[in-house]
Amino acid sequence: MPRHAQAQGQRQVVQFTGIVATGDSLLGVPGATVFLPKAGRGTATNAYGYFSIPVLAGDSIVIRSLGYRNQYVVIPPDYPRQSYSVIVQLKEDATVLPEVRVFPYVTEKDFKRAFLALKLPKERGTRTAENLNEDILRRIFQNAPVTSMANYRQTMQQQQLDQQRRMGTAPNPYSNNPLLNPFSWLQLINQIKNGEFKKKD
Repeated sequence: MPRHAQAQGQRQVVQFTGIVATGDSLLGVPGATVFLPKAGRGTATNAYGYFSIPVLAGDSIVIRSLGYRNQYVVIPPDYPRQSYSVIVQLKEDATVLPEVRVFPYVTEKDFKRAFLALKLPKERGTRTAENLNEDILRRIFQNAPVTSMANYRQTMQQQQLDQQRRMGTAPNPYSNNPLLNPFSWLQLINQIKNGEFKKKD
């Protein structure tokens, strides 16, 4: 008789499984908690909203997630099977969390004192002056790669200058300077021989 009474007093273990979904779309809610308050244990849903946890017949389970209303599921006390499956539809709940203001100082007075004691750099534009340093700009200019447009322009100018030199119309330092022109020297020598530069009395 005592054994029969003990068997009747024990509650059956039930594997409680299910999917926690949003109310309308039935999309799984990841990270929702499935908690047994009396036992002090629980689990969380996976990325698809699925969960599985062993419970006892007659247990009350709380299912909750941030942004949704809590749902309660009660396993019937006389439930005869070993598994219990549900689809829990959570309804949205717009919960406004209280504002949290974090300050690095204990009081507002300490903050004001530290703010007034703050020392800023005296010279304005020091970073700009460093960026416009002549040596740095010269180094950037010398090492900067030439663009495709600049390469094209230089090639075309060089070709045009070569063509003008072949035709004799290009400015030539040797032809423009009379001191470097052999024909000018020949003309000067002939003028000296003929006495064109002698003073006339």
